[in-house]
Amino acid sequence: MDLLQPSNIIYVNGKKTIISNVDHDITVLDLIRTNLKLSGTKEGCAEGDCGACSILLHDGLNSELKPVNSCLVRVGQVVGKGIVTIEGVGNDIAPHPIQTAFSEENASQCGYCTPGFIISGISLFNSNKKINDDTINDAISGNLCRCTGYSPIIKAIKVASKLRKPLKTIKFLEHNKDIKLGNVTYYNPKNLEEMLKLTAHENYNFLAGGTDLNLRRPIVNEKKNVIICLDSIVELKINKITNDNLIIGSCVSIEGFLEIVKNKIPQLVEILQRFGSPQIRNQGTIGGNISTSSPIGDLAPVLLALNSKINLFGHNGDTSVLLRDFYLGYRKNILKKDQIIRSIEIPLPNGGYKFFCWKLSKRYDQDISTISLSIYLKTKNNIIEDIHIAAGGVAEIPKYLESLCKIMTGKTIEVSILTAINQIDKFVQPISDLRGTSNYRIESLKGLFKRLEKCLKENSNTMSIMDFKDE
Repeated sequence: MDLLQPSNIIYVNGKKTIISNVDHDITVLDLIRTNLKLSGTKEGCAEGDCGACSILLHDGLNSELKPVNSCLVRVGQVVGKGIVTIEGVGNDIAPHPIQTAFSEENASQCGYCTPGFIISGISLFNSNKKINDDTINDAISGNLCRCTGYSPIIKAIKVASKLRKPLKTIKFLEHNKDIKLGNVTYYNPKNLEEMLKLTAHENYNFLAGGTDLNLRRPIVNEKKNVIICLDSIVELKINKITNDNLIIGSCVSIEGFLEIVKNKIPQLVEILQRFGSPQIRNQGTIGGNISTSSPIGDLAPVLLALNSKINLFGHNGDTSVLLRDFYLGYRKNILKKDQIIRSIEIPLPNGGYKFFCWKLSKRYDQDISTISLSIYLKTKNNIIEDIHIAAGGVAEIPKYLESLCKIMTGKTIEVSILTAINQIDKFVQPISDLRGTSNYRIESLKGLFKRLEKCLKENSNTMSIMDFKDE
């Protein structure tokens, strides 16, 4: 492919830029710093945890600027899109109010993390969210500072928010978004028909978001030399709400999913906010999280407890399967090579049921779960009439605990939960790792069942582990 063709265009800080002299499948972070010589964006952890490499991404059709970690995005994913780095926010001659506020409020010492914090603050100014302590804390939850302290940083954002000056972006439309980077070619099909044609390549990999795959995949991959990006496929971006179901396209981002469920399944809000930082939530997709088949994926236990169904698509057309039948083993599922998840059907909680979901992790924000538990149940006269339980971090796959549900059904709340606590080790087989020992996970599950009993007795709707206080 000729590197001077328009298919290699991106817009950097409003300037049309031709991607040339890129000999490998590199990250956007490497492109920015090494090729474009824009050194304001920093490399810290290189795994999406510190936020030093944060940039703003947009599609050229509107002014919505989404923060992402440039260390987790490959160049092939942003062809035809626009990115804004810290250099596009302002400079010493014409600084943005948030840059001035960081200086005047002593919100920067060594300054290494500062560009990332400013990018996160700008993303909040460009959103339609109210600016308060909660939204500020969420906006910077993916940015780490080691020397300044967060109080002056938060104060600087508050000071700048009085002006709330959003960044203006240029509008553009690029149609061809295919690019060859060294031995790797990226294709960006617009619909499922185009996608199927591309599977004629012998070696290919599907990519949606990439917060997991890009972290595990080496920079130069000789075997999987064709990447089919799913993010632009219109059929995978749908969302439909009926009286009974929520149908979500697999390439809806976690952040988009959060906005959709706020009013329909409010119990999911905390889980989704703790899924990761805004940088991760804007890039990661609901289908990608499910198909990675991680035993500690945050979404799977929630969707299992609600008896969700996933719709698959491939050369043989559409097919559907219950999520509980999707996983085969550690990081394994039933997807064939040419199949993708098309959408997820989530039954909306019935008015007669209560829904609880909890995640335990070493950090409250921006951390992988040690264990998670989701419970969907119906009670009457202190009797558990129906219950559905799913857990993560307790086996090699996210697990629907069908046998446990059976022995808890038909008993009083107290007897049912005591039975679960006394027999939980018969139904889960957690391992010991850096996040916690097997015994810790089992004891933590027992504690969550005690929490369930307290919530049911007090008729409490609070889901947050931060709000729960033991006696």
